[in-house]
Amino acid sequence: MQLSTFLLLAFYLFLLWPLARWHHSRNSLAPAVFAGLLLGVLLGGLMHLAEGWGVNTPWVLDWIGLIGNGYVNLLHLLVMPLVLISILAAVVKVSNTASLGKISGSVLVVLLGTTAIAAFIGVVIAHLFGLTAEGLVEGSREAARVDVLNERMGRVTDLSIPEILTSFISRNIFADLAGQRDTSVIAVVIFAVLMGLAALAVRRENPEQGAAIERFVTVAQAWIMKLVRLIMAFTPYGVMALVTALVAKSSWTDIFNLFNFVLASFVAIALMFVVHALLLMINGISPLHYFATVLPVLVFAFSSRSSAATIPLNVETQVDKLGNSPAIANFSASFGATIGQNGCAGIYPAMLAVMVAVPMGINVFDPVWLTSLIAVIVISSFGIAGVGGGATFAALVVLPTMGLPVQIAALLISVEPLIDMARTALNVNGAMTAGTLTQRWLGPSVEVAEAR
Repeated sequence: MQLSTFLLLAFYLFLLWPLARWHHSRNSLAPAVFAGLLLGVLLGGLMHLAEGWGVNTPWVLDWIGLIGNGYVNLLHLLVMPLVLISILAAVVKVSNTASLGKISGSVLVVLLGTTAIAAFIGVVIAHLFGLTAEGLVEGSREAARVDVLNERMGRVTDLSIPEILTSFISRNIFADLAGQRDTSVIAVVIFAVLMGLAALAVRRENPEQGAAIERFVTVAQAWIMKLVRLIMAFTPYGVMALVTALVAKSSWTDIFNLFNFVLASFVAIALMFVVHALLLMINGISPLHYFATVLPVLVFAFSSRSSAATIPLNVETQVDKLGNSPAIANFSASFGATIGQNGCAGIYPAMLAVMVAVPMGINVFDPVWLTSLIAVIVISSFGIAGVGGGATFAALVVLPTMGLPVQIAALLISVEPLIDMARTALNVNGAMTAGTLTQRWLGPSVEVAEAR
């Protein structure tokens, strides 16, 4: 192996040192996260140049992946224990169980309502940019993707809405704690709520035992949150590694060929961020303060492309930075990772529907067709966790339901990672917006219930 390959890896590892110095010199995580993002972009570009110098960049990226993928794995490791203990603690500390229903209802209303808005924006932007499936070239990679989609669609179309909802209930909580199903997060949330309600019943019948359960849950929560903060300290280095790999593996030729679709997608996503800001402003919350607070979370979601892996950072930011109740923060972060994702389940399938509907002679602004599309998107966004796979599976549910072909999803695979980064950031921001609005609407009643 050439010396230049080892030197490139050594240069990458050397840059971790000034990043660590910068990180430890700041009280806030945000500056170090942005520094890691910038370094990742520069190093990813350097990787592209290094390919022309004969450097074995895949080998270097494998070692860089040890940092990035290792960090993401640690976050996935946290998700189930954090969701279980945090939801359990939220229920045990909220003695008024009626407030739990209000929290869940409020969060779901915001998530599903904003998904409907996202779908409408997706339709409008796709129409304004003149996006169409005509002229898209199907190469060998896309043809292979079509075969995969057809196989997966067979599994999706066999599921009814009641079956999807039934999958939210765990048959084996240990399997769901291991994340073996697409609906494992929701299943663990439901199990934690039931455990919390049982703890409240024990407290009513035997206050001494109830107090012992609450002390145990409080200690466990403190333990888990300490672990969360320990792993969060590695965020700048994880972001740097993830962004380096994403930039290095991006095909600029594919991005240029599908530039119109990429640009339209980013415009639609940006408009949904504006919608979130308007919702916050209407409810008396400063969008500038909010976005300045949550930017590190959005940067990580952008670089990791995983809403589930962002749950720990999401919850911590909502509680410590935004001042949301732990109950609200945990419900919104957990629900938002699997239900009503504005980017993956809202914008993406709506844009694909327009791209294939227009060549078929369908008037996408026909009130009946448009209303049907938005309704299907909202319903599928609630149940999409039952079939897994994010944006692609949302398309596999929405397009056949509207009588449209699914092959369009395969033809866009080359730019999927780039757009998915922004979609994931939007999904996570939708969850945090839902939590922040719920706190504004229900905060006093939740705080009174927790204080009882």
